[in-house]
Amino acid sequence: MSARQLSEYLATASTRPVLIDVREPWEYHTCHIQHTQLIPMRQIPTAMNELDPDQETVIICHHGIRSRSVAAYLAQNDFSNIINLSGGIDEWAKTVDHTMPLY
Repeated sequence: MSARQLSEYLATASTRPVLIDVREPWEYHTCHIQHTQLIPMRQIPTAMNELDPDQETVIICHHGIRSRSVAAYLAQNDFSNIINLSGGIDEWAKTVDHTMPLY
């Protein structure tokens, strides 16, 4: 899902998806989408036990590469409703929130 598509979806969704940011803490503190939960990529194998595998979940990283890997990993572990933010937080900053810092 593109950044613009996600922005529009979040504005109209009757049930908000879970937003999981898999970047490192310093990256998250530099910038992040409001209402995201930080779970660094390396912590996903243990943290996924606390997530609902049926809940719509958007995975976010810097450019969409780590999040794509995490989304594939979750899908292999019976998560049924995973969305990858294509282009990551970088694309979000460039197309949705122009006040967000780039790094």
